[in-house]
Amino acid sequence: MSATPDIRPIKTEKDYERALAEVERLMDAEPDTPQGDALDVLVTLIQAYEAKRWPIDPPDPIEAIRARMEQQRLRPKDLEPFLGTSGRVSEVLNRRRPLTLAMIRRLERGLGIPAHILIREPVGRRPTGRTGRKRTRPRATARRTAL
Repeated sequence: MSATPDIRPIKTEKDYERALAEVERLMDAEPDTPQGDALDVLVTLIQAYEAKRWPIDPPDPIEAIRARMEQQRLRPKDLEPFLGTSGRVSEVLNRRRPLTLAMIRRLERGLGIPAHILIREPVGRRPTGRTGRKRTRPRATARRTAL
């Protein structure tokens, strides 16, 4: 490998395909060589293009908690120090109770889940407050008609 590639910004799908082909060619480049440096720059450009073209939304807060539970093999009981009683843990995991600021802080410190993920509005969250209650109508007054 002697020639270093012509590195340009990735603006189009054609530029993207060209950069991918160049990365493929440079995959075996040694670090700290001109080819290795070119590979690093191309990978960075590709990552930036992909992030802009196909953004990934942060995970839902409850799904993030569930994923961390699975990673660390935690049970709902293990969340009690962060969320409160077993009933409260159940309500949070079943989306019946929102996370409070105190819960978010404890989850971030204790489980390492970033706060910016936990403060998002959960997907499919049930609205809080009184919903579906009957609307009252003013009483109809009897009309007197002249006879």
